[in-house]
Amino acid sequence: MSNNKIKKIVLAYSGGLDTSIIIPWLKENYDNPEIIAVSGDVGQGTELDGLEEKAIATGASKLYICDLKEEFVKDYVFPTLKAGAKYEGDYLLGTSFARPIIAKAIVDIALKEGADAICHGCTGKGNDQVRFELTIKAFAPGMKIIAPWRIWDIKSREEEIEYAEAHNIPLKINRETNYSKDKNVWHLSHEGLDLEDPANEPQYDKEGFLEMGVSPFMAPDKPTYVTIGFEKGEPVSVDGEKLSPLKIVEKLNAIGGANGIGLADICENRLVGMKSRGVYETPGGTILYRAHEVLETLCLDRDTSHYKALVAQQYGELVYFGKWFTPLREALQAFVDKTQETVTGEVKLKLYKGNIINAGTTSPYSLYNPEFATFDEDDVYDQKDSAGFINLFGLPITVKALMDKKNANK
Repeated sequence: MSNNKIKKIVLAYSGGLDTSIIIPWLKENYDNPEIIAVSGDVGQGTELDGLEEKAIATGASKLYICDLKEEFVKDYVFPTLKAGAKYEGDYLLGTSFARPIIAKAIVDIALKEGADAICHGCTGKGNDQVRFELTIKAFAPGMKIIAPWRIWDIKSREEEIEYAEAHNIPLKINRETNYSKDKNVWHLSHEGLDLEDPANEPQYDKEGFLEMGVSPFMAPDKPTYVTIGFEKGEPVSVDGEKLSPLKIVEKLNAIGGANGIGLADICENRLVGMKSRGVYETPGGTILYRAHEVLETLCLDRDTSHYKALVAQQYGELVYFGKWFTPLREALQAFVDKTQETVTGEVKLKLYKGNIINAGTTSPYSLYNPEFATFDEDDVYDQKDSAGFINLFGLPITVKALMDKKNANK
């Protein structure tokens, strides 16, 4: 499809630096098409304030704001939590699983509006371009995709700011505080500026750097206890109070943030091949992951637990790589859901200056049996049985040792 045949474009719009300048850029380079801006609200908070006015003032015909927060937590965050999925051990996938739900909402509106193309502001270096476009392909395989960062002459965020200033586009950032950030109800990421050098320590104590909590050094001197209730692997309550998925995350964000929980400084391997350094705030999510892991130590048998760890790594990579809407992710989810049938109970944690300390776990399905585990005298376990078990378990080692001895004497 040639540029002059594109009459209507749906733009994934955040109101940030990238998408703010994309609207006039599309107008200039695609023969003045109609631009329909779409924002997926996954918990950006005040970032959405004044967004409609700004979008229309810069050339959009309208703005859709889709409230996706509850669906995001229930249908994307919690399934990933139940899987125990992380990327490279530390990243709790905050940006990764937010992209598919936003992209799906954008596709729905593009199809409803009869758009000729969908546009996003992801760079050609990042992971998000993949996450957005794989979702678009899953639901609108014939839709044209426009990615300005891959084709325009702008080469840096500095040049973006200059373009915005030249077109009188108001920005909430400046050259000195221009971290690249992504925020939703689950996390906040920081990239760029001094963080591009892994030798630089993050400025946790600098006013305004952290937004979801405080530095562990500024956290209270007294620990905070919190109890998380789970049913079939899903969080359902905090300190005995039943809450919706969204409210659980929001409440734990407040509790965790106040105690300096959930800061991660990561140099990760991007999907496109390069390494990138980011600082993440995930206070509530870090508490939930820890609580879920602790509960599983009681409720899952050894073989299932060990195999599920392999699945968790694969699941985490699928989410990170943008493959949410794929048969493998859905199949792994079926396995995960089966494992969670008995992951029910309560986990008590102690939060103290960035640390999470186990403080007691209960479950009606606990596989921990004190009669078997005790070091005291018991009537259910005959310790003599272990001798025969070890003989059989170690038989290959014994046979090899005998053969090595025989061959050495030749």
